[in-house]
Amino acid sequence: MYFQFDKRTLYIILGALLVLTIINLGTFNLIATLLTLPGVILALSFHEFAHAFVSDRLGDTTPRNQGRLTLDPLKHIDPVGIFLLIFAHIGWGKPVQINPKNFSKISESKGEALVALAGPVMNFILAFILMIIFYVILIFVPGTGILASFNAINIMNIIITIIYYAIIINIGLGVFNLIPIPPLDGSKIFLKFLPYRAQRWIDNNMQMISLVFMVLFIFGILGYITSPVISVIMKGMQYLVEAILSIFI
Repeated sequence: MYFQFDKRTLYIILGALLVLTIINLGTFNLIATLLTLPGVILALSFHEFAHAFVSDRLGDTTPRNQGRLTLDPLKHIDPVGIFLLIFAHIGWGKPVQINPKNFSKISESKGEALVALAGPVMNFILAFILMIIFYVILIFVPGTGILASFNAINIMNIIITIIYYAIIINIGLGVFNLIPIPPLDGSKIFLKFLPYRAQRWIDNNMQMISLVFMVLFIFGILGYITSPVISVIMKGMQYLVEAILSIFI
């Protein structure tokens, strides 16, 4: 996803997010934050790589030429975006730039939609793989569990807690980006189905829509929409993984 505002609007938004960050710091837990960090880096890196990979496969070498066809976090992480993602629970990576005119295997609109879809899909795939690893460790390594308390810390519990956080972060990032509101990936996927006049209105009012979106997030309204979806996906993955592993146990 990529947020684009004029400087005045950007300063207002960052100011509001900074206030939210300070409030969150009131319940700041250093150990929990450190255990969350690997999942954040992993989710953002794979998300942006997926955009670059699909664009490259469709014939646009722009991401490759800019060095984005890699899982190297340093190529994808935006310092401000990751800071806000950790502390304010909303953030961003460096946007992958594409040129739809270079798509040789598909139309521009369909190509843009596929590139946009690639990021969230990658997050869901990654979450599912991590869920399998999570359950394998729980089942086959005695005495492991999520760190409900940080008083009894051992290596395997740290590892499994990092994996658990990474699962939640990937599912959350995938769901969040599928919201059909600019500038999220969902807008490039679902808004293509709207009538032409509706698409033009959205294009002409992009900044206002993005600002309203940020306000809805800051006041927690979007959470009422995304949280149930994240919970359903999480439970669905758990059920599927347990069914798969039951075959081998």
